[in-house]
Amino acid sequence: MSGPRDHATRWTTVNDSPGWASPGSSSPSDGQGEGVQRPAGDRGPAPQWSGDQPPAGQWSPPAAPGPSGRVRPPQPGWGGGPYGGWGRPEAPKPGVIPLRPLGVGEILDGAVSTLRAHWRTVLAISVTVSVLVQVAQVLVDRFLLPKAPAISPDASQSEQLDQAAEALRVSLVSMVPLILLGLVASFFTTALLTFVVSRSVLGKPVTFGEVWRDARPRFVPLLGLTLLLPLISVAVMAAGIVPGVLVGSVGGALLAVFGGFAALAVMLWLVVRFSLAYSALMLERQGVLASLRRSARLVQGSWWRIFGILLLTALLTMVVALIVSVPFVLIAALVDGEGFASAFSGSAPQFGWAFLIITGIGSVISSAIMYPISAGVTVLLYVDQRIRREALDLELARAAGVPGYGPAAPGGDILPRS
Repeated sequence: MSGPRDHATRWTTVNDSPGWASPGSSSPSDGQGEGVQRPAGDRGPAPQWSGDQPPAGQWSPPAAPGPSGRVRPPQPGWGGGPYGGWGRPEAPKPGVIPLRPLGVGEILDGAVSTLRAHWRTVLAISVTVSVLVQVAQVLVDRFLLPKAPAISPDASQSEQLDQAAEALRVSLVSMVPLILLGLVASFFTTALLTFVVSRSVLGKPVTFGEVWRDARPRFVPLLGLTLLLPLISVAVMAAGIVPGVLVGSVGGALLAVFGGFAALAVMLWLVVRFSLAYSALMLERQGVLASLRRSARLVQGSWWRIFGILLLTALLTMVVALIVSVPFVLIAALVDGEGFASAFSGSAPQFGWAFLIITGIGSVISSAIMYPISAGVTVLLYVDQRIRREALDLELARAAGVPGYGPAAPGGDILPRS
């Protein structure tokens, strides 16, 4: 009779590639095998030894009877505890995380450790994307976007309202290209950094060429997912606000406000529910809709935990961005004081090239740090959920070549090597 570990082994197969697929019709992405329960402390086959003492770093031998026939208590350093004289083995750590269910600190530390361990590849990706996006933002802001009109203090009240409405319209229009550029940055960093993190979990070396080769076949479905999620958010927000707008009057305004708050709550719930879809799409070669369903299954029962970790990550990256960016903003204000002062005078700000270049450098540096940490936390959350539900740590240990876990199971390479 097969136990939970046999099922988990069939569901999840891994080898040296960074993709962790679930091959066959019985994959967990089809809804089977969720919530696998594993014996406590189960980390693979028990090591063997000869004689009275175990090898260094291994489990303790069972207690032996003494001359009076009583069982000898464990000697210092042998372990003991609730395992009949056996010490709990430490989880293997071939890469940036131990192969067991992770705590919040271990997930954040794993993301930072990935940046340190593969800094050449990570910075090559994040700095390149950040520079290109920042240059595009500066050019779009300088030459393409309309300038918001200033609100004249001498105008009548109705004219000031018209000027404020026009300024709001221009600001909303100006946000569109910035949002699109942000999606482009998210697209490329997610595509490339996901594979960097997946290899760092196994302790494997990684180069930019290998990451590009693995990520390139997934660009089309990733583009679909990157565009679909914002469209879902827009549709949810429209469903919450439009009915109140159509009703009109004071009651319609109140309905639109309450509908907007309800839509924000639904959007937040969906963001967390689908937060692991990018990793499922890239590492398991899932389709767009299948990756959304896969993420929903992995998040089920852990929504609040994942929400807390994502919120903490967002706050930490925001703090890092402020720490890095504020000095550059102050330097830019000293260099281009007139443009900086115009932003607080009520007139349309006119920033010079010096201000835009200096603040752009700060944005590039902060983005180059934030992208790897955000991507690392998301991928490690995906790994953690699969460890908790599907015993993925056993297959990762085999794929990493940890002694005592056997060879990696064949047939699980979703990213075939040419």
